[in-house]
Amino acid sequence: MMGSGSDLCTSLSRLRVSAGSAGRELVFMEVCGTHTTSAFRSGLHSLMPDNVTLLSGPGCPVCVTAQGDIDLLIELAQQPQVTLCTYGDMLRVPGARGSLETARGHGASVRIVYGAMDALAFAEQHPDRQVVLASVGFETTAPGAAAAILTAQRRHVVNFTVLASHKRVVPAMLALLRAGEVRLDGFLCPGHVSVIIGSEVYRPIVEDHGLPCVVAGFEPVQMAAALAELTEQACGRRAELINQYIEAVTSTGNRTAQLLLDEVFEPAEVRWRGLGTIPESGLVIRNKYQAFDAQSRFNLAPAEDHEPRGCLCGQVITGKATPRDCKLFGTTCTPVHPIGPCMVSSEGTCQAWFKYRGAGTCPGRTARRGQEVRA
Repeated sequence: MMGSGSDLCTSLSRLRVSAGSAGRELVFMEVCGTHTTSAFRSGLHSLMPDNVTLLSGPGCPVCVTAQGDIDLLIELAQQPQVTLCTYGDMLRVPGARGSLETARGHGASVRIVYGAMDALAFAEQHPDRQVVLASVGFETTAPGAAAAILTAQRRHVVNFTVLASHKRVVPAMLALLRAGEVRLDGFLCPGHVSVIIGSEVYRPIVEDHGLPCVVAGFEPVQMAAALAELTEQACGRRAELINQYIEAVTSTGNRTAQLLLDEVFEPAEVRWRGLGTIPESGLVIRNKYQAFDAQSRFNLAPAEDHEPRGCLCGQVITGKATPRDCKLFGTTCTPVHPIGPCMVSSEGTCQAWFKYRGAGTCPGRTARRGQEVRA
C-alpha cells in the first residue's frame, strides 16, 4: 500500500496534534531494519514534531549477530573442503581477524546466495565439497533454512549443513524493557517478521509493560500513521495492540512457516550484540536434524565475544546512542571501510544515517535525543 500524499499529510497532522498535547518528550522504537532504512530514506524523521523521537532498535539481523558468531563463520570458511554460502550483507562484517571477504581474498571458498535453497543446490552440484549455509536472520528467514534442511534429508544430500544464527524478535524486545536503560513510550512493530509470527505475540509488551504496540508496513505513509496511533495512545495513557498492516499480517501469522520452524528448530539461549545472552531468544537445530548442523559436524566451539575498539554499534541498536555519538562514525568508520556491522548492513542504522543524512550533517536535535533517553 503506497498511500497518497494526502494520506501522509493526514497522518502527520494527527501526529502533530497529539504530540502538541503531550507536554513531554515521546520516544518510540522500531525493531525492523526495513523500517530503519525507509525512515531515513524518506526523511520521515525531519517531518516529525520536535518532541517525538523514533529510535532504531535491534531489528537488523546482521547487526545483532554477536561478534563471536562472526568470528566462527570466518573460522569455518577457512577450513579445507568447505564452501561457506552466505547472504551478501554478511560478507564485509569485520571479525577479530578480517572478514569473510578478506578470507575469500586469501583463498577461502565463500559464495553469496540469495536463499537457503541456492546453497542446497550448490551442495548437490558439488558433492566433493562440504557446503555450509551461514543462516542469519529473524523468524523471516529461518523457515527457508528449515525447508532446506528437510529437503536435504529427503534427497540424502550428505554434504550440506547449516550454521544457524537465527534470532527471535519478541524476547529481545522484552529483554530491552527489562534492562530499563532506555525509556520508551511504545513500539513500531516489524512488518516482515510479523507476517510469520503474527501480531498477537506482542501482547505481553502491552499487558505486562503497559506500552502500545503498532504493527506497520514500510511506506512513509504507513509508518506515519503508526506513529500517529502510538502518539495518541501515549498521550491518552492507553496501551493497545494495533495491527495496521492488515494486508500482510494476521493475528496468528503464517501457520505453515511456524510448523516448519517448530519441526526443525527449538528456542534456545543465544548471544546478541548489545543485549548479551537472552534466554529462549534464538532458534537452534533440533537433535533429530543434528546431521545438518554445522556446529555439530565440525565440532565448533563458541568463539570468544568482543566488540571492535571504539565501536558503538551495540549501543546504537539498543537505543542508547545514535551514530553521531560514535567518534568513529563518518571518519574511521564508513561504508567503504566499516568498523562495525551497523555500517556494513543495508539495514544498519549507521549506514542509513551516513547515506541519507551524511556523515557531517546529522541534525543536533536527533543527536541530543539519543543522549536524553539514556537512563
